[in-house]
Amino acid sequence: MHSAPPVSSAEVSLIDINPADVRRILVCQLRQIGDVLLATASLALLKRRFPRAEIHVLTEKKCLPMLENNPDVSKVWAIDKKQLTNLLKEMAFYWTVARQGYDIVIDFQQLPRCRWVVGLSAAPVRLSYTPEWYNRWLFTHTVTPLDGYSAMAKASVLRPLGIEWNGERPRLYLTEAEKDFAAGYLARYGVTAEHRLITVDPTHRRATRRWPARHYGELIAKAVEAQPDLRFLVLYGPGELEEAKAVLDACPCPEAVILPDEIISLREMAACIERAVLHIGNCSSPRHMAVALGVPTFIVLGATSPAWTFPSPEHSQVFLGKECQPCNKNTCDIGYACLEGLSPDVVWQAMQAHMNECGL
Repeated sequence: MHSAPPVSSAEVSLIDINPADVRRILVCQLRQIGDVLLATASLALLKRRFPRAEIHVLTEKKCLPMLENNPDVSKVWAIDKKQLTNLLKEMAFYWTVARQGYDIVIDFQQLPRCRWVVGLSAAPVRLSYTPEWYNRWLFTHTVTPLDGYSAMAKASVLRPLGIEWNGERPRLYLTEAEKDFAAGYLARYGVTAEHRLITVDPTHRRATRRWPARHYGELIAKAVEAQPDLRFLVLYGPGELEEAKAVLDACPCPEAVILPDEIISLREMAACIERAVLHIGNCSSPRHMAVALGVPTFIVLGATSPAWTFPSPEHSQVFLGKECQPCNKNTCDIGYACLEGLSPDVVWQAMQAHMNECGL
């Protein structure tokens, strides 16, 4: 673990609570996939502070893979929207979750479904970040989160519990079967011990966060020209195959690019990332998987803030540096200039420097 500065609890009022008396904690983090993974750093901190407590998590069904096999989690309450087809079913589910006898409920999002569970829980400690005035009654304790790396900012909500963030990264716990899958899967595509694997995430549902696919193709070509032993696995999810194919179409060395025909699961994807020497791509959940698995990352930023980058030398980013960056917007009035104008030459120079720093 790197020596990040600790997040101090001295600047907030501590809750008078004996860790030995805490038996059950609920953490509410419904989405997105990357955000749920980032919350695992907080789950580990909670387990360290309250070792006797069961830790439950309320999340959406699609995010379950980020919590599977996690030793800090006792139970996951997964919201399946297809099953909660009417208000009666929703309320019954919220009531079941809320009435589990929690000593502490932590709400990281304050979404409507979170608020129902918090309000029904009757937990003696209901903790969150500073809410809007109309939600204040839901919480017994609130705190202003600190700015900075997203997992740190989330963990800073826990300061009233006497918890400090000291560089803990998110965690994703793979099974041996998943690791074996990745080894066999990559071998089928010709990746051998003579190769070094780099995973590439060229997709994003928001155009303001998606570096052009043709640029990725050119970047791969430059990397392979300099280091012929590199192989690039292009990652994609449902509905993203055409974007992934555009990377291959723009690359003059297709023999170095692996573009699977089939979509693999999130955890299978994570197992492949774990075998890589580097992960590159846009700001999306695979970058957080790489961090959680101890794989160095190099991310191309558009609208996104650098605050999503884990603060250590193994993790870096590149951006054009326009005055409007980071805008955090989902649309752009100037033709996505921060992404279109960021050339593969510039990105390769930065990527090569990062690889050298990481000893790659």
